[in-house]
Amino acid sequence: MEMNTIRSPELQVVISPLSAELMSIKDSDGVEYLWQGSSPYWNRRAINLFPYIGRLTDGSYLYNGKLYKMNIHGFLPDSIMTVESASESSVCFFLQETRETLESYPFSFELRISYALAGTKIDISFYVHNTGNERMFFGIGGHPGFNVPLEQGLTFGDYCIEFTEKCTPMLVGMSEKCFPNGLDTDFPLPDGKTIPLSHELFDNDAIILQDACREVTLKSNKGRKSLAVASPGMPYIGFWHDPKTEAPFVCIEPWTSLPSRDGVVEDIARQPGLIGLEPGDRYINKWSITICRVR
Repeated sequence: MEMNTIRSPELQVVISPLSAELMSIKDSDGVEYLWQGSSPYWNRRAINLFPYIGRLTDGSYLYNGKLYKMNIHGFLPDSIMTVESASESSVCFFLQETRETLESYPFSFELRISYALAGTKIDISFYVHNTGNERMFFGIGGHPGFNVPLEQGLTFGDYCIEFTEKCTPMLVGMSEKCFPNGLDTDFPLPDGKTIPLSHELFDNDAIILQDACREVTLKSNKGRKSLAVASPGMPYIGFWHDPKTEAPFVCIEPWTSLPSRDGVVEDIARQPGLIGLEPGDRYINKWSITICRVR
């Protein structure tokens, strides 16, 4: 597959047509910020998620009384998108329904994912157009992984995730099989803003928060390199790396919705949190990654 590269004076960003997945984010010093998919850990880098986020009970859901099968995070992670337009600093990818997608997702749609560079900021936009004759239901989100540490001489435990404003998030309760179980709890932050990183933090898999500030920074007070993820239109944010490992990365995942409820084969027309888009209507959600330095 031919990779697509966009540039600004400060950044070089490489994107694959597979899922419109980010493959590299390098600054003018040549520092790589994006996880590179190394074994034995997660072999992807920054997949995009559509039309479902997370797992489905029994890998299945219902719509109009019919049972459909779908893999974790939907079909987009394994879909090749077409480059619709490109310039030195931006690129837009396109996908629409196919015979294969209709087997697992019975809706006609157009999906566009665009990346635009402005200095050290990468603006990412999701555009969904319902081209069918019935209301469609979906979730959409990002799953980028970032190298930790970002600088030599530092360790994973030297870093934290810091919200830009104080907040009192709720931790979405998850079963051992990684499905929401309805047992949400407070997720207190030591200073109202900060999650100190440790590998043990992910021993029970992903941390999924709601009611949190919509912008976070991955940083170390011992270093100069950092990055911020802002997702104003996403009600959930997840943090993850391979459970019970010392994986040298962390994913910061903005989501519009949650996986299926524990033990429930969801009717997606009734599942709480999914987006319902009327025929002919369009949906837009924008988020960003900004590369910065700790001052």
